[in-house]
Amino acid sequence: PSQADRGALMSRYSRTSKSMRRVFLDEFAGDASRGEKFYERVLGEYGDDSVAELGGAQVSIEGISNIAVKKIQDRRIGLSFLEKSTRYVRWDTKEDGKYRFLREPHIIESSFADEYEDACNASFEAYSDLLEPVLDHVEHSNPIDEMKFRNSETGKEVKFGRLGTVDARAAQAAHHRASVAKALDLLRGLLPASTLTNVGITGNGRAFEYLITILCSSKLDEEYSIGKQLYSELGHVIGPFVKRSGGPHGRATRAYLESTAKKCRARAQRVSTTSGHKGARIVLASYPSELSALDSVVTALLYEHSQEPYLQVRKRVRAMTRASKARMISELAALRGNRRHRPPRAFEVVEYSFDVTSSFGAFRDLHRHRLLTMHRQLLTARLGYSVPHGVIEAGGEKRFRECMRDTKSVYERLYAKMPEQAQYVVNLAFNYRYMMRMNLREATHLIELRTTQQGHDEYRGVAGRMHELVQAAHPALSRIIKFADPRAAQLGRLEAEKRGEYKRRAAGR
Repeated sequence: PSQADRGALMSRYSRTSKSMRRVFLDEFAGDASRGEKFYERVLGEYGDDSVAELGGAQVSIEGISNIAVKKIQDRRIGLSFLEKSTRYVRWDTKEDGKYRFLREPHIIESSFADEYEDACNASFEAYSDLLEPVLDHVEHSNPIDEMKFRNSETGKEVKFGRLGTVDARAAQAAHHRASVAKALDLLRGLLPASTLTNVGITGNGRAFEYLITILCSSKLDEEYSIGKQLYSELGHVIGPFVKRSGGPHGRATRAYLESTAKKCRARAQRVSTTSGHKGARIVLASYPSELSALDSVVTALLYEHSQEPYLQVRKRVRAMTRASKARMISELAALRGNRRHRPPRAFEVVEYSFDVTSSFGAFRDLHRHRLLTMHRQLLTARLGYSVPHGVIEAGGEKRFRECMRDTKSVYERLYAKMPEQAQYVVNLAFNYRYMMRMNLREATHLIELRTTQQGHDEYRGVAGRMHELVQAAHPALSRIIKFADPRAAQLGRLEAEKRGEYKRRAAGR
């Protein structure tokens, strides 16, 4: 059966006492259009959106900019993404003699075409020219002879020189891959936001319908075009689920989105006159008092295992001493054996808002966390940037700063005429401002995941600072964040590459 038939069958199954097999044989077998008729009636006539989640699809979108892929990934519910990595893929190659970045139509048809192309080409050239020197510096500053690797026979960690021939080859492979990942990490900030990437999406019909509507309401030609193509392609697979986005329903929603954005943009322009603080910064903008937060979490923890009304449980918790409530949090933290042992859902009742200014590159990784609310601004070249220490040590600081300076100059001229399109020329190293609102359970997951040794230095710094702010605001509750790792990382990917190499070798590859 088709996706439409399967979805309609599931929906019909929920309203009958028959078995799934019986419903199919009685109502769907032999009727090829039954599913489509069902969705046309339910979605079109009744607007029962939830049934659109009963069909799904996987789609790849190739050759799109980092601006467009972030707009797509803003849709955090009902969709899962896999994006081409800036850590494992080199970006110094050309295709048909050209670097892979978006030649944005609106810009290319303007008087800024040459400036834009020159700026993007210069960014890729700086990346390409610095790649080998930076890689050489990374490998020499983290010499393999001083590192320990596991001996396959004894299982013990020993110096590289004491490994056998086969083990030594595995160790060298792991060391080289970790060094390449580190070098690519250090240089990814030179890539412009116009850099073309690929993204794979798995999702349900309801989420795809809304994604199409969002993209088709965009002021950027690229995003509008992606929305139209997505509608066409998905029409062949889950057509009934996304059909409304191309009809009156979709047009009305697009008009609403456009008018809302226009109204808020006009109001913001009247009250905002400056870009404010420049440079990386993480501020805990809002959070409950420590006592209130502690009471809320402990009440939620006890309520689930009680038979009393919530207010009665809360009254009992307020009568407890602060020390006993804090001890309860410590006891729960002690039960966590690793970061995959999630805290109980009671920790979701406390929320934090972080106002973050970090590089756009770091934002790209933090943006992937879907169990939070994120508000973000347009990408700009006005909030400064930082040069990675590894690039400075490798002698690439001058070239890096020249690239940033030239990009900002072109950005300012573009911004005066086309602020939305000006984002494409901005390098990933430039700082970016966004707000992240999350509960304590999600904060625990984000902080522990994003401070691991194999993480990128930039987002490790953001997550580490978040941890410090939560600790200062809520000393007792923050004990649940047990697996944050503040240690400085050198070859961050080395341990992961070692494990992968030994597993491959054990499997005979």
